[in-house]
Amino acid sequence: MKTLVIVSHPDIEKSNTQQFLKASAATLSQVAWHHLDVNLPFDVPAEQHAIQAADRIVFQFPLYWYMAPASLHQWLTEVWLKQFVYDAHGGLLRGKSLGLVVSFSQPEAEYQLGGKVGFSLSQFLTPYAALAEKTGLDLLAPLTISQFANQTDMAHQQLLVRYQQYLTLVHPDDPDEQAQWYIDRLQANPETSMLADQLAAQTDEIDRLRLTLHELKAGESE
Repeated sequence: MKTLVIVSHPDIEKSNTQQFLKASAATLSQVAWHHLDVNLPFDVPAEQHAIQAADRIVFQFPLYWYMAPASLHQWLTEVWLKQFVYDAHGGLLRGKSLGLVVSFSQPEAEYQLGGKVGFSLSQFLTPYAALAEKTGLDLLAPLTISQFANQTDMAHQQLLVRYQQYLTLVHPDDPDEQAQWYIDRLQANPETSMLADQLAAQTDEIDRLRLTLHELKAGESE
């Protein structure tokens, strides 16, 4: 799966969050990192070619006044044109998926009814759901990053895993795909290959238990 990460950030060199994410994606051969702010003015045919070549498109940005920075809106306006992303018959990006990686400086609990912000992240991100619907994209649940600078080293390690899985797995939230992701990486290292075999065996056992449970439930309904 080829993933195109569209990064919108006006001062990316000073962003610890974006530098961390860039380093996390650097080893992923099927992931292309594309920073909009250094590619102005946009070469529209080249931008559209990159979109066509991708299986997954990820919009990555910090929340600025509860929305993405201006470069993402400019890119969408100039590149996502009628007859390229949709026509009278519907969306032309069917078969691709859209992900959102969104960072912000407030605690995530503030983004809810009754919280300090008073609105949920889903409400702020609704325009991208409409965009996905219009263009035929399958929308993934967003990957949100709250207060990166205040996170522990362990939290950063967990974020690295979540981010790499988000960019490379067909279904990033699927436990089976997540387990296989760990197995593949453990097997690639001779020192951890035995752990990979143990994890694979445990995963197979879980699958067998799921099947048994399904059969028991099916028997109860007969």
